Amino acid sequence: MSERTYRVAMMFAGDPSSRATLKLEETRLGGIAKALHNVGLDVEAAVYADEVADGVREQLLRVDGALVWVDPVRKDGNRAKLDPLLRDVARHGVFVSAHPDLILKMGTKEVLYRTRNMSWGTDTRLYATLAQFRRELPRCLAEGKPRVLKQNRGNGGIGVWKVEAIDPRAPVARVRVRHALRGSQVSEESLEEFVARCAQYFQGDGRIIDQVYQPRLTEGIVRCYQVRDRLAGFGEQLINALYPAAPGAAPADAPQPGPRLYYPPTRPDFQKLKNRLESEWLPEMCRVLSIDAAELPVIWDADFMYGPKDAAGEDTYVLCEINISSVYPFPDEALAPLAEETLRRVRAHRLSRLADAT
Repeated sequence: MSERTYRVAMMFAGDPSSRATLKLEETRLGGIAKALHNVGLDVEAAVYADEVADGVREQLLRVDGALVWVDPVRKDGNRAKLDPLLRDVARHGVFVSAHPDLILKMGTKEVLYRTRNMSWGTDTRLYATLAQFRRELPRCLAEGKPRVLKQNRGNGGIGVWKVEAIDPRAPVARVRVRHALRGSQVSEESLEEFVARCAQYFQGDGRIIDQVYQPRLTEGIVRCYQVRDRLAGFGEQLINALYPAAPGAAPADAPQPGPRLYYPPTRPDFQKLKNRLESEWLPEMCRVLSIDAAELPVIWDADFMYGPKDAAGEDTYVLCEINISSVYPFPDEALAPLAEETLRRVRAHRLSRLADAT
């Protein structure tokens, strides 16, 4: 007897009233659903909202795997209720990508601090409490370099700020700040006003990660799309959230972010980055974070800024963030590897469950 078909739920946040009429192939994730079908998987939509969490849990317990696209910060809430649900269905043997525990290890901004001593790292600090932030940020700004502050869990530029002292000799006086949220502009305020604005990022187990600003940001950010531990494509954004105004222009004239462009994994000028990421950085990251490389997400990405040129004049790279919670869109070249990896993972999970049952 042949093995029965594997069934995968594609979970995304939405209006639960649409669950009965929604056609997955007509959603933004339709291309992924088609790729999963092409490798023999049965696919269904799991539309998530906190008020229908119990029903979604029952749905997930009937499938072999769940691929999740839900941002950590949304207009209608966060993942405080979703993450325990996903942990629960995973304990019942359902393959979940990305598992909430893995997100906490590598999908929050704290990864920048924990891997700061890797060669992709830079001057990075962590503020675990508001009191520590209030005490240590002025000392940091007194060094005279702009900083980029990032709330630990966020997306879309929410809670990411460029900040610098207007006069480094008096960093507790006034600061120049810009939010990375689209449409934001540079403003000036007292340091105490800015600290008070950031108090919300310390709620619960919140914290702020602080990186030194990278002057080569004007050369763009490169996004590396990964299927488990292999690069599946690139994205490049030349004008990004904290792109500065042109020399001599008013700070408020800084351009707004442009589109992200997508490229196959074979793009020639990014091959050194690809090779270093796959052969050096990913194994080292897994060691530092105590991650089994075989359990990396089905789809995730890492953003890199250009660091200072090295002694030989070659580019260096600084990790900007890792995204796991809701990686989309991505290059078409990643679709087939994503589907094949999903099939491999749900098959391995079922075999493990059968072995445990015997």
